[in-house]
Amino acid sequence: MSVSEDQAVQPSATIVNLQPPADPAPLGLAAFALTTFLLSAKNANWMTHSTGASFLGYAFAYGGLAQLLAGMWEFRNRNVFGATAFSTYGAFWIGLGLWVRLVAGPSAAAAKTPLALVATNAALNKDLGWILLAFFIFNTYMLLMSTQINLAVFGVFLTLGLTEIILSVGNFLLAGTATTSGIIQIGGYVGLVTALVAWYASFALVSRGMAGGKLRFPVGEPLIR
Repeated sequence: MSVSEDQAVQPSATIVNLQPPADPAPLGLAAFALTTFLLSAKNANWMTHSTGASFLGYAFAYGGLAQLLAGMWEFRNRNVFGATAFSTYGAFWIGLGLWVRLVAGPSAAAAKTPLALVATNAALNKDLGWILLAFFIFNTYMLLMSTQINLAVFGVFLTLGLTEIILSVGNFLLAGTATTSGIIQIGGYVGLVTALVAWYASFALVSRGMAGGKLRFPVGEPLIR
């Protein structure tokens, strides 16, 4: 037996260079922006000649599923802020869509008299008020943490928090009346601003994430370094 045969063969080390995954934040922000735009346009009374339910499918598919996926990919990136934000608001849109389909629709259909419908609408408005208040609480501490990200992301959470608290108050005050609450309409306009800010943040991050791209748009410095 030769010396070479007597020695154990040591496998050579294989070095694998893994490319970092693409930033999922532009997708998450775009999904949030579009779905928010559709719902806010309804709240602002822009959809007077439509069903007003155009946001619903996208609450499941884009604002919901696509944003939830962006949150999962942020976990892969070890970005706890992005993972928490996108996963939560993806689940928010899915939950809102389920609430409309499983609670609001059947409850309204079950009301057989005008008085019963008024009472049902009042209860549904209060449901929405509580839901939005709960997400406003979540959004408040995320707003505080966003001061360490950049100005564009801070702007998204600032305008979103305003939208949530205005709509929460509006739904509590609406209390089942047949007319549109002026406060909800104001919340709709603030929501449109929120969508535009989120779209800009997505747009700017796309420009900054393109390898070799010539156009780079600012996102602003963090408020707290």
